[in-house]
Amino acid sequence: MEKRPQVEYRGRFAPSPSGPLHFGSLIAALASYCQAKSAAGKWLVRIEDIDPPREQPGADKAILDTLQTFGLHWDEEVLYQSQQHELYLDTLDYLKRQGLSYGCNCSRATIKKMGGIYQGLCRDLQLSGNNLGTRLVNHYPFDEFNDNVQGRVTQPADLAHEDFIIHRRDGLFAYQLAVVVDDIYQGITEIVRGCDLLQPTCRQLTLFKTLDINAPHYAHVPLAVTEQGFKLSKQNGAPAIDGHRPQELLYQALRFLGQQPPTELVDASIDEVIDYAVQHWQLNRIPKDEQIIYTNPALLKPIN
Repeated sequence: MEKRPQVEYRGRFAPSPSGPLHFGSLIAALASYCQAKSAAGKWLVRIEDIDPPREQPGADKAILDTLQTFGLHWDEEVLYQSQQHELYLDTLDYLKRQGLSYGCNCSRATIKKMGGIYQGLCRDLQLSGNNLGTRLVNHYPFDEFNDNVQGRVTQPADLAHEDFIIHRRDGLFAYQLAVVVDDIYQGITEIVRGCDLLQPTCRQLTLFKTLDINAPHYAHVPLAVTEQGFKLSKQNGAPAIDGHRPQELLYQALRFLGQQPPTELVDASIDEVIDYAVQHWQLNRIPKDEQIIYTNPALLKPIN
């Protein structure tokens, strides 16, 4: 892949089309947008549609319509991961030719018997054929990194050293491979996203290093969770955000992100809210908590 020069700030928001945007998604989208625009940079949108069994028909269009309704306008054509398969295959072929990957037929049950951490059983077996996963030879384990919001982030050393899956046995591309290849392809310089992706970041850093390409910076914002500790997510039945009064939800998202917006902002136009958010954006105000309880009942009511 071309090593694109990083001459400007380029951020991105990358939702999966497994359902409509919810309040937790809005927090991540708004944070990444404000960080990009406050740096006079570009903000891109990527639809991560590489797992068809989890996707909902029409969810991508609903997501894009919602972003537009909330005044979050992207700067370049939307990238769909489903259109990137040739690039993923090229990357897999490169890693194989360099001796940086290998086939693996270990099941989840086998790995569970190992204690849940893969021990490299297939690394020297030179397996070939169908029904194999592909693992990266992990020469560059990362057990810590510096996050622009959370500070120093660590993970267990045995997990950091694991040869992880980059191509699944069912033929689908692994998230770690697709996200790194696309961040390189789009020239992303900083990734602002939720803390649910803190630990995968270490594996992504490993893959960037393996490909000999500079990794972007990272900034992980807190997750909105219920009093029971469940994060607002599509899987947990978080309702779609209501587009009838975007100003109110944008105001609440800014408060959640520690930006201290004035209350009169809820009566401003959408463009005025977004302009205020960008002009007054301060990353260092974002709480360093990985999770924050959010108790607004209108946002936590499950979908029937």
